[in-house]
Amino acid sequence: MRGREAIARLVPHQGLMCLWDEVVAWDATSVALRSVGHRDADHPLRSHGRLRAVHLCEYGAQAMAVHGGLLGQASGAPVRPGMLVALRGVQLHVARFDDLGGALEGHAELLMHTPDSQQYGFRILHAGALLAEGRASVMLGPAP
Repeated sequence: MRGREAIARLVPHQGLMCLWDEVVAWDATSVALRSVGHRDADHPLRSHGRLRAVHLCEYGAQAMAVHGGLLGQASGAPVRPGMLVALRGVQLHVARFDDLGGALEGHAELLMHTPDSQQYGFRILHAGALLAEGRASVMLGPAP
C-alpha cells in the first residue's frame, strides 16, 4: 500500500530510525503496518547487539504517528507534531525481538482525541504471536 518513503514523509523519524516499512491498511480509527528492520545489525535501538522488548513501545508510538500523518494528509490539514507523554498498561510478552525471522506487524487504534491530544492502543505481533501491547498518550503541538 504505502512504502517506507511515504511513511518517512509522515513522521519526524528519518533514516533507520523510521521503523515501519509498509502501511498494510488504515482507516479513520486504525492503522496496520509491517516491518522487517528489526533484523538489521545497524538498527539504531540495538544495545549490546540486542533489541529489547521495551523498544516495541517505540514501534507503537511510531504507528500512532503514521496514523496521525495519514489522517492529516487525507484531510489536507497540516500534521501537528506530537510529544509522547504517557505509556499505560504496557505488557511485554518477550524479552527481546531481534532474533525473530520475518516481519513484525503493528496495529494502532485511536481510542480518544481532543483538539490537543490523542490516546491510542497499540499491539505489536510476530507471526500472529503478541509481543507487546499498551496505550500511549500524545500532546499535540502547534501546527507548523
